[in-house]
Amino acid sequence: MQTVWRFNYHSMDKTYTNPIWHPFTQMASAAAPIHIESAKGCILFGQDGKTYIDAVSSWWVNIHGHANPMIAQRIAEQALKLEHVIFAGFTHTPAIDLANALLRILPDSMAKIFFSDNGSTAVEVAIKMALQYWYNQGVRNKTKIIAFENAYHGDTFGAMSVGGRGAFNAAFAQHLFHVDYIPVPNADNILHVQEQFEALTASSEVAAFIFEPLVQGAGGMLMHKAEHLDQLVQMARQKKVLCIADEVMTGFGRTGKNFATEYLSNQADIMCLSKGITGGFMPLGVTACSQDIFNSFYAMEVDKTFFHGHSYTGNPLACAAANASMDILVSEDCQNNIKAIGLSHARFAETLKNEVLIKDIRQQGTILAIELKTAEGSSYFNHIRDEIYQFSLAHGVLLRPLGNIIYIMPPYCILQEELEKIYEVITLFIHHLNSKKN
Repeated sequence: MQTVWRFNYHSMDKTYTNPIWHPFTQMASAAAPIHIESAKGCILFGQDGKTYIDAVSSWWVNIHGHANPMIAQRIAEQALKLEHVIFAGFTHTPAIDLANALLRILPDSMAKIFFSDNGSTAVEVAIKMALQYWYNQGVRNKTKIIAFENAYHGDTFGAMSVGGRGAFNAAFAQHLFHVDYIPVPNADNILHVQEQFEALTASSEVAAFIFEPLVQGAGGMLMHKAEHLDQLVQMARQKKVLCIADEVMTGFGRTGKNFATEYLSNQADIMCLSKGITGGFMPLGVTACSQDIFNSFYAMEVDKTFFHGHSYTGNPLACAAANASMDILVSEDCQNNIKAIGLSHARFAETLKNEVLIKDIRQQGTILAIELKTAEGSSYFNHIRDEIYQFSLAHGVLLRPLGNIIYIMPPYCILQEELEKIYEVITLFIHHLNSKKN
């Protein structure tokens, strides 16, 4: 039965038959949410009979598509064996297998795996690891953190603190700890950014440098070159500043390689993983770290313990899903699909290069971003966002623009005809804008 929403447009309150408060949604003005009954591959099936191509992998998590039978089967088998057990003092095979599977594909600098629940908590763990790393060694003045402008690392307090300041966290600004921000480097500003980094690290008080490698997702799919980031990571190493790579979005093939940091010569000390790790089936976060980080906590002194944990740490069902997802990811078919999506995006981008309403087109692997020219400029709150969103839904495609930035980040199992449909809808929208302008 279709859920009915009752709206009272004459006051700020509403009465719903649905009691859910949805994320990133202004409930006073939002349309009723679309009820999805089921999904398969890249297709979402609405309760009303409509279908939608999931062009954004449902917030970037469903890397292998919906209802993948291999992942579902592994979860079902695990659920009949062990659904959960406390992870302090106990362990289990799915977690052991997953830790080993991750270390096989992570950069060589990674040696230990710490489990949590999601991307934000993976970042929280990383921040605490970095700060306590120095504390455990008696270095009490290394407490500062450097981050990129426009960064987004999550919605918990530590993750908000290392993210860019703006409307999303304005209500909590006085509660967030201080962070020094530097611009994302490019060919024009790299020398200036290096000078800033040098100045900030001159006092030896910087504990860590956190970054989203190559692509800043929520910041607007902003992209930077590996060579420029590599130079900053090298500088950080020279200044004894720990490097935290937030690969929550970029991990597991999104940028064309398993991890974006594979494009770098200098590797991070700590990595944050989530989103695609379970193929979108179960919530799971991972913070990987080097042996050196772990060694700072490995001691007979109890106060050097890493006192952090979650009730569902190392959940066997989530680990089973992740193990299946890893098996699919490293398969030849999946790796070929990742390459094919990147090539397809590049061909489509070429067809748009002369469109006067496009400000910029950016691509990194399976991620394609199209920034539109508007009078409002580039902003998450650009009003064209709602127009793009509704237009694409009406044409059977789920796009969730970041303001005036349309992006495609599809599941790796997407068919070429499904990709072509997404491209067609985006092209139609651009033509729609042109007709309004003329």
